[in-house]
Amino acid sequence: MFSSEDIIRFREDTEGVNHVIHLNNAGASLPPNPVRRRVVEYLEEEMTLGGYETHTKYFEEIEGTYGSIARLINADESEIALVENATVAWNAGFQAIDWKDGDVILVTTADYASNYLSYLHLQRKVNVKIEVIPNDEFGQPDIGALPLMLNEQVKMVSVTHMPTNSGLLVDAEGIGAVVREHPCIYLLDACQTVGQYPLDVERIGCDLLSATGRKYLRGPRGTGFLFASNNILDQLTPAWIDLHSAEWTGKNEYIIRSDARKFENWEGNRAGTVGLKTAVDYILEIGINNIWERILELGAYTRKRLAEIDGVTLRDIGKVKGGIVSFTVAGKTAEEVKVYLHSKGINVSWNGRANTFLDMSDRGLDEIVRACVHYYNTKEEVNIFCKALSEI
Repeated sequence: MFSSEDIIRFREDTEGVNHVIHLNNAGASLPPNPVRRRVVEYLEEEMTLGGYETHTKYFEEIEGTYGSIARLINADESEIALVENATVAWNAGFQAIDWKDGDVILVTTADYASNYLSYLHLQRKVNVKIEVIPNDEFGQPDIGALPLMLNEQVKMVSVTHMPTNSGLLVDAEGIGAVVREHPCIYLLDACQTVGQYPLDVERIGCDLLSATGRKYLRGPRGTGFLFASNNILDQLTPAWIDLHSAEWTGKNEYIIRSDARKFENWEGNRAGTVGLKTAVDYILEIGINNIWERILELGAYTRKRLAEIDGVTLRDIGKVKGGIVSFTVAGKTAEEVKVYLHSKGINVSWNGRANTFLDMSDRGLDEIVRACVHYYNTKEEVNIFCKALSEI
């Protein structure tokens, strides 16, 4: 558990807290000062030394990013691919599967729009079937119903670990315990949980995991990664390749890499990469379990305070709720709430039905406001936010 001195240190490490109350961490967190400095320093060296030359100078640091991410999620370095964002990571894994007519994809009600759009887009090329795992009484995937849905036609179980519109934490480990008994691929979208929740791919049992750098990892925008288990790497064929992911061995011959880097391409944002490594190392140093404990406390406190405000309705579901706190305000659109709070120096965001169409439709919601806390936020900031919200 973090001490009060720890929180002071984290806030001293975060220049942004001197300018805003940032409750938009599920959009993009405020990066720690060491991350900002490392990115700027790297860019300055590229400007003076040259891009390739700077890459060569910091080759070992860049390569170390794989190891840092692997330690964070309990994977092997060979199972990590560095990409531009979570959508690229997710699609790199999804599009690498050999889809056939008749294949079935099991999905969750709270699936993110980009993922579900990919299922629908795939149906234009292959006759695959999408089946939604029903929710239990808490609004989370019913693990008890899952065994009844798994059969030889199921090619993939695709799960959004924490939806974009709610603090719901899906029991990824419980789903993994069921799925590992069947010959199908388990893809976990950890876009909102990496850096917030203690991810362990061995304990979860997923084959693929996609993540971004800009959210709870507190890394630079334009960074992300894909975990692809060594157990299935040889079954996956990248949708695109280049001279980094494959080797041209003859006029009509080439060899694709055997590790997860077959999902990468040569060119990339190296300043972003060293910034991502710095962000991950920061988390490894302070402890992901401590972060999760802090977020659970702040999230619960935020929900308690919001429940005390007339006209505010909490919209979170699930047994375990993380750092994304969703709500609506009577008589105000989500955009109006966001703009008003922004005028008070408070950053929040909002989601419309198109972001999580199935879940929002099932719950009769058109939109929600998100106040997303992180470990460097404070109860005092939450109090100021709630006071401003009550005045709207």
